[in-house]
Amino acid sequence: MPGEALVSTPGEAEEAADQIGYPVVLKLCGAAIAHKTERGLVRLGLRDAAGVHAAAGELLAAARPEDGDVALLVAQMVSGARELIAGFVRDNEFGPCVMLGIGGIFTEALGDVAFRLAPLDAADAADLIDDLANQALLGAVRGEPPVDREVLARILLALAEVGGGDGRIRSIDLNPLIVTDGVPVAVDALVELDG
Repeated sequence: MPGEALVSTPGEAEEAADQIGYPVVLKLCGAAIAHKTERGLVRLGLRDAAGVHAAAGELLAAARPEDGDVALLVAQMVSGARELIAGFVRDNEFGPCVMLGIGGIFTEALGDVAFRLAPLDAADAADLIDDLANQALLGAVRGEPPVDREVLARILLALAEVGGGDGRIRSIDLNPLIVTDGVPVAVDALVELDG
């Protein structure tokens, strides 16, 4: 995961951004906010303290009463040409499952998603990665190194362990995992609990 800090005010957001290093991403977070992008609660590529301060003020002003307590997440800006999606779901029929798919703008277009029942071992995680139909996107592409399959497998194993180990967890969504220098990095996550 990228470096990040959870803060309350525009001034604190500036300080955090100075410590993390520019550019940064700023998000409005709260327990009742599930889909930040759809609500316009994300600001990307902020390059200086003035930009962070202004964006923080806008985001705090966009909070709704039904959002409850909110905070500002300041995070290192991560970029890459490839995105993946990974997650955990407790299915009513199958039980705990781990998911991996091609993410980003290709998620709906390709529909390339694979599932495995949890718990997983290293061989299961490798098989799950191999189940994606678009293997070329995991290889070396346009001068970028291949996706580090060992790191990706560790992410899948961690999802199975965390999700399967706590019966209150209904789902975990890591979306997107941005591939930067071959390494998948989780830049956003959503965890849903029963109740």
